[in-house]
Amino acid sequence: MTLPLEGITVLEFSQYLAGPYAGLRLSDLGARVIKVERPAGGDPCRQLALKNILIDGDSIVFHAVNRGKESVTADLKRAEDLAFVKGLIARADVLTHNFRPGVMEKLGLAYEDARQINPRIIYAAVTGYGKDGAWKAKPGQDLLVQALSGLTWLTGDADDGPVPFGLAVADMLCGTHLAQAILAALIRRSRTDRGTLVEVSLLESLIDLQFETLTTFFNDKHRLPSRAAHRNAHAYLGAPYGVYTTRDGFVALAMGSLEKLSAILRCDALLPFTHTAQQAFDRRDQISQVLSVHLKRETTAFWLKKLEAADFWCADVFTYGQLLATAGYRCVGMEQTVQRPEGAAIRTLRCPIRIDGERLYSSRAAPRLGNATGALEKELHDE
Repeated sequence: MTLPLEGITVLEFSQYLAGPYAGLRLSDLGARVIKVERPAGGDPCRQLALKNILIDGDSIVFHAVNRGKESVTADLKRAEDLAFVKGLIARADVLTHNFRPGVMEKLGLAYEDARQINPRIIYAAVTGYGKDGAWKAKPGQDLLVQALSGLTWLTGDADDGPVPFGLAVADMLCGTHLAQAILAALIRRSRTDRGTLVEVSLLESLIDLQFETLTTFFNDKHRLPSRAAHRNAHAYLGAPYGVYTTRDGFVALAMGSLEKLSAILRCDALLPFTHTAQQAFDRRDQISQVLSVHLKRETTAFWLKKLEAADFWCADVFTYGQLLATAGYRCVGMEQTVQRPEGAAIRTLRCPIRIDGERLYSSRAAPRLGNATGALEKELHDE
């Protein structure tokens, strides 16, 4: 299958997650992605070990976010290496970086510099908080941006204080936005034959993630989010929305009529709360307590059978182990194994996109540091 981005070359100066996540997606779609790394150690993500797990010398997260790429090493403070990198820029389609504002300018690789080398370049920059303003020099790190963005007041229960996501949600979203911007710029270039500067930031991505809650805040007299006291799942939705304990596990209930739910569960204790939709929010803590007591009387399977038969939105609550054992997980075929030449095999995930009905798999692992330096030097020399 011919992939949509075959023939596109991306130079990735980006490190850690946000920029490399965009590069991963572009690589999955057919682009040639070349990481430009420091000779000593390379991308610091190579040593960002989750649970202290390294495979073949690199961290699990590095393997996951850099599969399918190549690596060249360059000391950008050395004239020879800088000339090599500028040669790569001259023949590239896209350049990404996530250095703090001012770093690429000091190296002579700012957008205006790159555009002088290659007027068609798509120059894509990630920052923590934008390139201007009081926060521009702050560390652009996922947890710190979550803390500043207001996001941590939406998860957890009312008395929990701020609760961060258990994922690098700012990095992943920002990388997704960067890939979207790059694709849009490539489409425009196909029409105008000129390059584009695209910019995203972790902060703006997390603010955008909260579009529904912030829009509510703007139009609700600036009243702060109010989390449920028990089993909160959404600070702005009423009962029964949430996760509840059953006799042998948990069950998730989405939005739905309390009157209908009362009938399905044969829970008369819900009837006093079924008169108006406003009660579902105003009295959600009381409703949640009623449901918590009632649902503990039977198993998850018992309740799911009743709820699904009545078309009430619900789900089991799986651990990773339980998820992997399900037919639903096996059906989507998300797993793949990537292999380094004469190196380790890594079990990881595929691209979630399908093209012309085909899933996108790749057996190419993350690159060893500098694995393509010699080949690219030869390519430039032979031109």
